[in-house]
Amino acid sequence: MKTASVSQLLGVCVLLLSALTVSAVSLTVSPNLQQFFTGASVSLTCEGQLGSDGWTVKRDTGSGNESCGAGGRGFGRFNGSSCLFDEFKPVSGVYWCEGEAGEKSEEVNITVSGNEVIHLIIRLTAHCYTTSTSLCVFSSGKEVILEIPALPVRTGSDVTLRCKKKTGGTAAAYFYCNGRPVRPKSEHIITIDVQQSDEGLYWCANDEFGLSPQSYLRVRGQITDITSCLLS
Repeated sequence: MKTASVSQLLGVCVLLLSALTVSAVSLTVSPNLQQFFTGASVSLTCEGQLGSDGWTVKRDTGSGNESCGAGGRGFGRFNGSSCLFDEFKPVSGVYWCEGEAGEKSEEVNITVSGNEVIHLIIRLTAHCYTTSTSLCVFSSGKEVILEIPALPVRTGSDVTLRCKKKTGGTAAAYFYCNGRPVRPKSEHIITIDVQQSDEGLYWCANDEFGLSPQSYLRVRGQITDITSCLLS
């Protein structure tokens, strides 16, 4: 019985370790937000287990895949280990990092509208952890945007939501999740003690400035303590 228990425990450890090493590269967003007004500076970071060599930033806008710095069929330009967007024309697509052997990071959906210059930098660095996110950039047609994390959040953590005005500062607003009010009254800022049930589609609404775009908050469970498993 004891041998069977040890075998089961080792099996659990292997599964947990495997779950942590599925992706060889991951994406992060800085600042960690989903919505931006045009003119904002945003960076997407590709982080590989073995460094930045061999990784290419790619996108699909619905008419085929394109690679950063690839001339006529590409976009942006490389500067060291960064993919720079000097002129980000209004284009939406799916972006990811891809290795020489075809391994891919999780995808990032980017929505851009308006014709002002947006500086978007994708940097390649040498660390790895799993993320998943959507990124949206909105034109001056929207007077407010929702400040909400782009990366998934862990249960038990605090998440702060704000309704940000295009003219600067925050607006007193009602906040909604999946069509239901998060709070019964208008507030400038709210903080949520995140539970799995808080995952969903969020937006804010202000009587003067109208509605923000909608963004999805992803919630993940707490990270399992592998150390205690291995030392048991």
